[in-house]
Amino acid sequence: LPACRDSKLFINDLHFDEVPVRIYLPRVPSASKRRGVIFFHGGCGMFGSIRSYERICRYIARKSDSVVVSVGYHLSPERKYPAQTLDCLTATVHFLKTAENYGVDPHRVIVCGDSAGGTFTASVCQELVNRKDIPKIRAQVLIYPFLQALNFNLPSHQKNAFIAFLSRERTVHFILKYLKKDCSMKEAILAGSHVPESMNLKYKKWIYPDLIPEIFKLGYKPPLPTSLLPQVHEETKELFETRLSPLLAEDAVVCHLPDTCIITCEHDVLRDDGLLYKKRLEDNNVKVTWHHMEEGFH
Repeated sequence: LPACRDSKLFINDLHFDEVPVRIYLPRVPSASKRRGVIFFHGGCGMFGSIRSYERICRYIARKSDSVVVSVGYHLSPERKYPAQTLDCLTATVHFLKTAENYGVDPHRVIVCGDSAGGTFTASVCQELVNRKDIPKIRAQVLIYPFLQALNFNLPSHQKNAFIAFLSRERTVHFILKYLKKDCSMKEAILAGSHVPESMNLKYKKWIYPDLIPEIFKLGYKPPLPTSLLPQVHEETKELFETRLSPLLAEDAVVCHLPDTCIITCEHDVLRDDGLLYKKRLEDNNVKVTWHHMEEGFH
């Protein structure tokens, strides 16, 4: 939808340091400074837009009486990875610095996103951990986020491998398209042949089926061992960067993250990404609120 008149909101299209944004401000005056919500839409970094998330952002602004900033980061393949994360980071920093211009308390700003937008949310919060020149993010909201490209054989990948809309195979296909890589590597990545054994051992403490609660492991079968394909590993090293796989961030970063809300869905290949990040945050004494949507899907 285009931005059009709303009886309860002022809606403006702006640019934050060359990044397109649409800002939703409640019309009713507030006695104190409002909360701010920065929203990153989903779509694997290739689809979606400010316009396609118009209803959602209006709803959030109305129901929470908050100022919402919807970020129109530039999409792949026209803008190559990691332009999307960098756009989100740029817009976030700009808003934190100028929040008071929009009647927002800069210390009450949350970052929120769904799917790939959840990836960008997690990444932006990690990148801002050590920034001393801007207010801290108050909280992050991750709605069925994609958080790791190390293991595509977790219980949720098996259970929902052929689920409608976002199958296991399509997930990897989209990631390769997003990174502008050869999609013929898809089967090798699904099998885990892009990960050296040393890396599997290193990250086993964070990404491993045994870390998933038993209730979510019904019917799970450990995959057959596979051999490393060095060429595939070399071609896909971006998969292990924390901008694409925030679950691989070190504890020194994770322990400083803001309060977090994670939403997972039962029928979603990405369910276990959310569950594993929940555990990591809790292990690092970060306050987590978790909502699991039974019968929900991506």
